[in-house]
Amino acid sequence: MATVSFRDTTRYYAGVDRPAVDGLDLEVADGEFLVLVGPSGCGKSTTLRMLAGLEGVDYGQIHIGDRDVTDLPPKDRDIAMVFQNYALYPHMSVGENIGFHLKIAKMPKAEREKRVRDAAELLDLTQYLDRKPAKLSGGQRQRVAMGRAIVREPSVFLMDEPLSNLDAKLRVQTRTQIASLQRRLGITTIYVTHDQVEAMTMGDKVAVLKDGLLQQCDTPIGLFARPVNLFVAGFIGSPAMNLLPATVDVDGVVVGGTRLPLTTAQRSGLTSDKVVVGVRPEGWDTVDPESGITGVVEVVEELGSDQYLYCKSTYGGPDQVLTVRTPGMAPWQRGEKISLTPKAGAVHLFDEASGARLMDS
Repeated sequence: MATVSFRDTTRYYAGVDRPAVDGLDLEVADGEFLVLVGPSGCGKSTTLRMLAGLEGVDYGQIHIGDRDVTDLPPKDRDIAMVFQNYALYPHMSVGENIGFHLKIAKMPKAEREKRVRDAAELLDLTQYLDRKPAKLSGGQRQRVAMGRAIVREPSVFLMDEPLSNLDAKLRVQTRTQIASLQRRLGITTIYVTHDQVEAMTMGDKVAVLKDGLLQQCDTPIGLFARPVNLFVAGFIGSPAMNLLPATVDVDGVVVGGTRLPLTTAQRSGLTSDKVVVGVRPEGWDTVDPESGITGVVEVVEELGSDQYLYCKSTYGGPDQVLTVRTPGMAPWQRGEKISLTPKAGAVHLFDEASGARLMDS
């Protein structure tokens, strides 16, 4: 087991002025499951590949445990990587695929077979050990790829979007299996995904990247409850947070008939009198038409236990759409008028110019 440290780590690609990863400072605790998440091109896969030794480091350092591995070749880093495309040998059986690296390392056959059996049992693959990968489902192939990583008993697991080739139902099932398995093994794991729902449901901590810069690293609850800026607020949460422009006066901010006084700390964070008010879909109350933000229900998404209303409103601009979460099977219909006000304690405030969260204290 080992900690992982990125220390002011930077990576440039030839012909590109902006770094792919820019001054990354990130600590991953021993046994922790960290998820790197962000939009395409944010630097998350580059970060993983630098740790694996598949990409160089232009500035800064990377440490695994007490070792500086910045300039070490991949084979000397004591890591195991699970790729998006499984990377299995089609002519080998499941058992041969799982034990391939141990065979290359000239591990005695008896010990090698024991490790393969143990990994297969852990991953519920024992009955498939003699099959070829072509005879397996996508989820089973991904478990074989994980078995190949497990038998090496590395200090760190690296996973690069391992579920992206699976269908929706299998993704949910397999991500639960991966998270459960990692907690049983206790091996430090860094997992890359572009899917923020996947990130929030799997990680002990989640690191959000944008344009090569680390925006925030926190627990899933921390990211959801206290996003540090507008990007994190809009990226984390499904459906996304409602973001509404507003103006500050001497008494605070008024949103949907609710006056929000600002603390001294919040006022000190302002760069102008313009703010953005964030309200999660579940943060709305429906009120009388005269006392809130009015809108018209355009789309109703019925999910059984929950219902999402997408409402066209002129508040904040002609194209403003407000997302509202209500109890499932509520009697809302398309074309109905709705009036909303934020619940007490459900509002997030951000400075419009800087995008930074206005901290309560």
